Amino acid sequence: MRIARFSIDGNVAFGAVEGDKEDELVLDIIKGIPFADHELSGTKVPLGKVRLLPPVLPNKVVAFGRNYAEHARELGNEVPDAPFAFFKPSTSVIGPGDEIRYPSFSQELHHEAELAVVIGRMCREVPRERVKDVILGYTCANDVTARDVQKREKQWARAKGFDSSCPLGPWVETDLDLERANDLTVQLTVNGEQRQLGRTSEMIHPIEDLVVNISEAMTLLPGDVILTGTPAGVGPLNVGDEVAVTIEGIGTLTNKVVKRG
Repeated sequence: MRIARFSIDGNVAFGAVEGDKEDELVLDIIKGIPFADHELSGTKVPLGKVRLLPPVLPNKVVAFGRNYAEHARELGNEVPDAPFAFFKPSTSVIGPGDEIRYPSFSQELHHEAELAVVIGRMCREVPRERVKDVILGYTCANDVTARDVQKREKQWARAKGFDSSCPLGPWVETDLDLERANDLTVQLTVNGEQRQLGRTSEMIHPIEDLVVNISEAMTLLPGDVILTGTPAGVGPLNVGDEVAVTIEGIGTLTNKVVKRG
């Protein structure tokens, strides 16, 4: 099931995305929320009539850096022996079609296409064999980074946590199993030109390792998001650019870069 979060006529709801052709997609409105008992209402709305929102509102976004060896090397970094985590605040999250606002304190904004894992239930100290049980599904993410600030400051809070630095969407795909999620094509284009292309099978630490690692330290809540790292090919974004992250089996997340007002 593809679960989208959307607004229509001032109301916010979840819906199951149905259909195969992009111009014929509809949303079957969900009674309840995806993290608890729910059912389809049978009330359907054309996707083109609604505004898609971030598919979840996470309490926290846990991101893992340098999880693709070629990406680590392209920035002159060592490949870490263990998963390397940092945080993006909930205020960094935007949805499909929302604007990435170029931060006034940076002159070097970069894109980073990533597979995002959406947690479906409260959990901690998750054993490896139970990881599949705590995942609701997967979505596309762009870990937008003020690269010059990241290089200049020891902490990454401003470089990776500014408002609009975490586009998510367009929906959560719940039908991917772990084996397949660990071998998906991840690509990114800027103004239609391909910049990044990789596979999640290239990750140094697979999804199971990432969930085990972070849940050893903290409780994960329904709707929390784990970013799994980016393949090589990161590069600049400029005002006016349209950036699109496409992940096999999930969909495409598109955002435009604008000057911060």
